[in-house]
Amino acid sequence: MESGGETARVDAWLWSVRRFPTRSVATSACRAGHVRVNGKPAKAATIVVPGDTVEVRGSGHPWVAEVVRPITKRVGAPIAATCFVDRSPPRPPSEDRLGAGLEVRDRGAGRPTKRDRRLTDRLKGR
Repeated sequence: MESGGETARVDAWLWSVRRFPTRSVATSACRAGHVRVNGKPAKAATIVVPGDTVEVRGSGHPWVAEVVRPITKRVGAPIAATCFVDRSPPRPPSEDRLGAGLEVRDRGAGRPTKRDRRLTDRLKGR
C-alpha cells in the first residue's frame, strides 16, 4: 500500500477510496463540476492533503468527506474507510419508504383492481 507522499490528485483519491468505480469516471465528475475541494470547484489534478474537505454531488445526495490520508493506489474497502472521515449530512426520508405501507397487499390477494389502484393513487396524492 503506497501512499504517494502526503498529497494526491483528487480524482485518484476518489477512485482509491472507492467513491467511483474507475478513475476516468472520477475525472469526468470533476470536469462536470460535481467535485469540490474546500468549497471550491476542483479540476481532476487538484491536490488534496490531510485535512481537506472533499464534496461530491451526484445521485441526489451530497457526499462530504475529510481527507485523513491521501492515497493514490486502490486498496481494500476496510483500508479505504480509514483514509477519510465521512461528514455527509443524514439522508432525508425517502418518499418511497414513506409510501411503502400503502403498496403492501396481503399474500394471495391477487393483482389490484382498477378501483384499488385509483384508491392507492388518491392516497398518495397523484
